Amino acid sequence: MNGEGRGSGDEGAGRGRGDVAAGRGRGGKDGFGSFVLAVLRSGREELWTVAPRPLPPLAQPRPLRWLPHCAVVLIAVGTFFGNLDQLVSRYQLGSVLGLSVTVAQSAGVVFALWRPAIGWWLSLVSTVVAALCATGQLPTEGTLEPWPWGPPGLFAQATVTLLLALRLSTRGAVAALLLGAAVFPLLQGWRAPSAYDNTMPLGPIVFAVVTLIGVAVRGRREARTRLVEQETLTAEERARRTLLEERGRIARELHDVVAHHMSVISIQAQVAPHLVKDPPDELRENLEGIRQNALEALTELRRVLGVLRSENPEDPESAPQAPLPTLDRVEGLLDNARLAGLAVDCEISGERRPLPPGVDLSAYRIVQEALSNAIRHAPGSTVRIALAHSGPGLRVRVTNTVPRTKAPPSPGAGHGLLGMRERTAMLGGDLAAGPTPDGGYEVSAFLPSGGYHDGNAPTQGETRT
Repeated sequence: MNGEGRGSGDEGAGRGRGDVAAGRGRGGKDGFGSFVLAVLRSGREELWTVAPRPLPPLAQPRPLRWLPHCAVVLIAVGTFFGNLDQLVSRYQLGSVLGLSVTVAQSAGVVFALWRPAIGWWLSLVSTVVAALCATGQLPTEGTLEPWPWGPPGLFAQATVTLLLALRLSTRGAVAALLLGAAVFPLLQGWRAPSAYDNTMPLGPIVFAVVTLIGVAVRGRREARTRLVEQETLTAEERARRTLLEERGRIARELHDVVAHHMSVISIQAQVAPHLVKDPPDELRENLEGIRQNALEALTELRRVLGVLRSENPEDPESAPQAPLPTLDRVEGLLDNARLAGLAVDCEISGERRPLPPGVDLSAYRIVQEALSNAIRHAPGSTVRIALAHSGPGLRVRVTNTVPRTKAPPSPGAGHGLLGMRERTAMLGGDLAAGPTPDGGYEVSAFLPSGGYHDGNAPTQGETRT
């Protein structure tokens, strides 16, 4: 009795272990099937897209940049002639059907250069059609024909799979591999010829190899692209940091040297009238003008220093809040020029309209620089300023006559006219500067208020150094 019980128990235990093993086997199959379905589901959007994904040319060497495209076209031509012999003569599909399938698969190879998903489907469907139609036509005696892939069809499908893996994501490439490898075993189980040379094991291996190569090449190309982008960002950041350091150095020098001297000038101009007993009114006015100019220069200098010290000078919130000068303050420039010994006359014509801030500021700076040049190079001359408002924009003309006295050597570097040209070109205008027939000098600029150019705007002429 005990022996029978042990035998029954061992048999039950064996059945239990067998059930567990079977359950694990079913679980493994279910897990693999779930994985395959998940991959196919995630890659179906890429396999069903008709969006163009052209094969990029080689970056280096330049003479061979289109070599891959030429190689693919040659493969398509070779596939056409190889498949024509395979399908018409060996598979005995007939001229019409064999030629149609051959053209479809060759076209799929070419399509894969620009639309790899369309090319892949075209090649796969044409191969399936050729395999189905050949099942009843293959000879049963003599040399057995390869099925379901003939050598030309297998090479064409591998080429299309490689081009697909080069452009699609890894999931899309793996989905194409699984789908292509699963179709033909189903086809073989459903409808296979009675006698053939089985190429079924070779196809999935070839497709897996080319898919792996394509994914690796695409990953390497993407990594190189990200590296180049990172290097570009690093170089830009390095250049930006260098620029900020240089601007900081300039700001420190301006603050320590120029601002100090302008402050001293302002204080000396304020104290000077008290050092003279009963100073004349003209002296007081000139010294007061010097003091006001020094204070205005300090204000402008502080604004420039704020821009230089700002990490983002184009951001209006980081820029100084001091108002920028406009043509409304041009009278102050004229008064300063008259105190310097010039006879200045200003004429405004046309209907005055609100100007864009850039045009208003540039016009003020052009008048300011032209008057400064006249003070340095033409002392005692007569200066005429003409501001002509029109629909297209504003024309600024500053003309001075021959100087009455010889101009002293100027320490300037001749950057004033260069700055005027840059301001005018930035606004899309024109500037001309050069001597007049009577020996004077003229600066003429046209500043469009809305991006228009005046056809009569003067061309650029000679510059004063």
